[in-house]
Amino acid sequence: MINPKKIEELAKQLSDNLPSGVKQFAGEFEERSKQILQNQLMKLDVVSREEFEVQQHVLLKTREKLEALQAQVNELEKSLLSN
Repeated sequence: MINPKKIEELAKQLSDNLPSGVKQFAGEFEERSKQILQNQLMKLDVVSREEFEVQQHVLLKTREKLEALQAQVNELEKSLLSN
């Protein structure tokens, strides 16, 4: 789902950008920010790109079937009205 390496990179970037007076706490800050990021991201209702693409494909196929069925219904209605 969410790449842990990206979370670590983001936590490291945050820690690297701390003011010099706070650098002594950088390791602790980096670890804590990584935990917070992971916790908050886990609360999000997200799917992987692969899952998204699968669902997108399913939706496309469903739409095509719906359009075909609608065309059949239209033809049946025409044939009923012409009789």
